[in-house]
Amino acid sequence: MYFILIKQFFRSKTVLLAFGILIILGILSIGTGKQYLNQKQAAIAKTKVQQEKHIETQTSLHNDDLGLLLYYLKFSFINPVNTLAGFSIGQSDLNSHIQNVTILNLEGQKYDTDLVNPMRLHVGNLDISFLIIFLFPLLIIALNFNILSEEIEKGTWKLVTIQGKSSFKYLLKKISIRVVFISIVLGLIFLVSKLMLGIPLNIGFLQIVIISYLYILFWFAICFFVILLRKSSNTNAIALLSSWLILVVFLPVFVNNYISNTYPVEEAFTMTIKQRDEYHKKWDTDKKETLDKFYAHYPQFSNYELQEEGFSWLWYYAMQQMGDDESKQEKDAMYAKIEKRELLSKKIAQFFPPLQMQLAMNEIANTSLTDQVNFLNATTQFHEDLRLQFYPKIFDEKPANSINWNNYKPQYFESNTNFNLIDNILYMSLITLFLIIFGIIKNVKYFR
Repeated sequence: MYFILIKQFFRSKTVLLAFGILIILGILSIGTGKQYLNQKQAAIAKTKVQQEKHIETQTSLHNDDLGLLLYYLKFSFINPVNTLAGFSIGQSDLNSHIQNVTILNLEGQKYDTDLVNPMRLHVGNLDISFLIIFLFPLLIIALNFNILSEEIEKGTWKLVTIQGKSSFKYLLKKISIRVVFISIVLGLIFLVSKLMLGIPLNIGFLQIVIISYLYILFWFAICFFVILLRKSSNTNAIALLSSWLILVVFLPVFVNNYISNTYPVEEAFTMTIKQRDEYHKKWDTDKKETLDKFYAHYPQFSNYELQEEGFSWLWYYAMQQMGDDESKQEKDAMYAKIEKRELLSKKIAQFFPPLQMQLAMNEIANTSLTDQVNFLNATTQFHEDLRLQFYPKIFDEKPANSINWNNYKPQYFESNTNFNLIDNILYMSLITLFLIIFGIIKNVKYFR
């Protein structure tokens, strides 16, 4: 029986067409991931070389004045690209993974990013996560919507119920063939992507594989539930496509708008304006007032006195510091709202597998907004460490050649992913089981 059903399945032009489309899109998605990783890794390699050349050039030009030298010197802080980002690019194409910062006010430097074609950002990336979340469900719907209704409409289902030992087992065999077929195609995509993208066989990769297969089973459960309602093929198709539109297209947009309106981030604009405004105001503010605030922030530097006449690097860097200090409240408020947004989105996504799938893959691949915020916070600490190293040397008027600049290499951010697989698959598993069990219970009378 299985051999006949498999032969019948592969005779369908829909199957061959779907398989061909999936293979082509799979190759394109892997190519997209490869191109993304190559670009990021090339940028990191160039950054290492560029910082060395930059320091060498600037020290040769401003060797006599350390304060002026550090006005120009930039130091690189890198968020290394996880190879799993080739699966799920997420928001990492919008955010810079390399921060080149001076010891001047930081908030104005944090959000510089690469120039990217806006049309490309608008269209998005055809990465593997897009393929799995958006396109695999459509293929599953196309292969399953009429496996029962077509038999009933053609009148062959009565023959099955009369001749077969169990019509339910017959239906399960038809579905299982499709499950195995989709699983093999997905497995091939994972295998090729692992080899092409150079992804190690680690916990993160296995977590993506597990959650992807569970997501595929979820869509099979929806199809199983709908076809057991015993409606016509057209009704099944409309119901399943409507489910896809609601779950994959409409709900993410609705949830995004709801979260954005619940936690509007006006502070992003006010922080930028205040940081710039407060810095520029200091040119017309009494220098002693600026220094008093600086000493309150750094009491360890209170022994350095402001010279009354001429330009003072102590006052200048104190003024730069005030730009960050005066905008700190807005910055903290903005990050607090971003964190609330992420927490709310995760809570809502638990009950909607496509949303859950996207958030989970981004979190595993370190391409989520949370990861970017953590990187920016680490950049703040990196910047603070630089200031604490250089401020005493500037205020003591040390020569530039008193510092061993060879010690200043690009530093790397260490991401700590707290992804919990059980928490992320629990509700999806329960929804899948509910759909299967409820569909069976509603149709017990039809099967023997």
